[in-house]
Amino acid sequence: MPSSAVPDSWSSKQLQLATQGQWHNLQAGSPQQFKQIVTDNRRIQPSGVFLALVGERFDGHNFVADAVASGATAVIVSRLIEQLAVPQLLVADTRLALGHLGGYRRQQCPDLTVLALTGSSGKTTVKEMLGSILRIGAPALVTRGNLNNDLGVPMMLLELLPEHRYAVMELGANHVGEIDYTSNLVKPQVAGVLNIGTAHMGEFGGRLGIARAKSEIFNHLDEAGIAIVPAQGDFSDVVQQAASRHKTISFGTGGDVFAEHIELQANSSRFELVTPQGRIAISLPFAGQHNIENALAAASFALAIDIPLLQIAQGLESAVGAQGRLTFKQHGNWLIIDDTYNANPHSMRAAAQVLAAQAGNKILVLGDIGELGDAAADEHFALGQDLARLELDAVFAVGEFAAQTIAGLQLQTSQIQAQAFTEKSELLAHLRQFLAQAEMPDASLLFKGSRYTKMESLIADLIDGPLAGSMAG
Repeated sequence: MPSSAVPDSWSSKQLQLATQGQWHNLQAGSPQQFKQIVTDNRRIQPSGVFLALVGERFDGHNFVADAVASGATAVIVSRLIEQLAVPQLLVADTRLALGHLGGYRRQQCPDLTVLALTGSSGKTTVKEMLGSILRIGAPALVTRGNLNNDLGVPMMLLELLPEHRYAVMELGANHVGEIDYTSNLVKPQVAGVLNIGTAHMGEFGGRLGIARAKSEIFNHLDEAGIAIVPAQGDFSDVVQQAASRHKTISFGTGGDVFAEHIELQANSSRFELVTPQGRIAISLPFAGQHNIENALAAASFALAIDIPLLQIAQGLESAVGAQGRLTFKQHGNWLIIDDTYNANPHSMRAAAQVLAAQAGNKILVLGDIGELGDAAADEHFALGQDLARLELDAVFAVGEFAAQTIAGLQLQTSQIQAQAFTEKSELLAHLRQFLAQAEMPDASLLFKGSRYTKMESLIADLIDGPLAGSMAG
């Protein structure tokens, strides 16, 4: 059964109403119904609308003609394009118009159940786990990739279809007010904060600022809605206070939803999920203690909308992680662990613990952590100190702050081979030489860094390079 009356097209009147824009060239013979709204002229389909976004390094107005040539039958612009035959909807700001359109589409879905989540780490994994749980019962729209900011969230809302019963919306932020803006668009019935880390610390003026910014997700939570909060952790009290006017479900040690009888394995885990509704054994196809925490959070969201425990267990046990999120790839005797999707100090430590649980020689290959502001050097040094306490054989780091990571490690131990590099090519050459040692018949290698470091390129170069034959076994 469809969850709402959400249409599969847009009328010219709806577009004008949603954006408060003004039509130009919309005449009696012009198209009055449109199939889709896109911001990428390469994704235009017949009867589509092209919205010309403007950013710091791009201007979608330069691609309007290409979009029309590809089949766009109308465009949304903040300045009129001369000698353009198709109708133009003129708005004050196309970025805000995109938000208005996403919010309008959400309002057309009164029966849709929206679950929104944010946090400094684990968002992507939790949304995938939650999506796996919900899709067992009914179609669900789940945030795709990293479409979690003030542009990505309304883009996802525009993908709502009549059959969707649930929407799992990941909300991210790199400035104060962004989550307030996107949570107002999605208007969730369940909203939660997973944790408070150090990502974007420079923009928020410290971790307290991050906690307050993430807690904006509760600003537009339905009055009868449920808030999901961490039972423990840094600044959990700030999050709990922000959610205090709502019914809450807490997860983690000391919370309403927690884990017992935990068994951590090399690339999976087992535990008993304990909830107010009962207990159930879970075989989780994800490695690491941090992923048990992610599973507890996903279960809490599901419990908030009365999903049965058996369905929660089935969803968690069949969940698949996003590409680049602790993805295990076996190459002969060598195990490549791809965790290159992104990084922050917390996820760096969690990934290193997963590596330490593997067999053979354990080699950690790191890129820089971004968006730490003035604390970057200190955070990388502290990371190195913590890595020194793990059972690792080698740590190789590349980037602006690689030297700080290695210095922190070497201050604590001389038992781990460690070296810093300024270029990935230098690290790759050293890694190949290191792996070619006769006394290293097998190894587990984990690659991780912030998105801008593109550490996945090192994996590709290593696998396709001179050692590829030996890796294949």
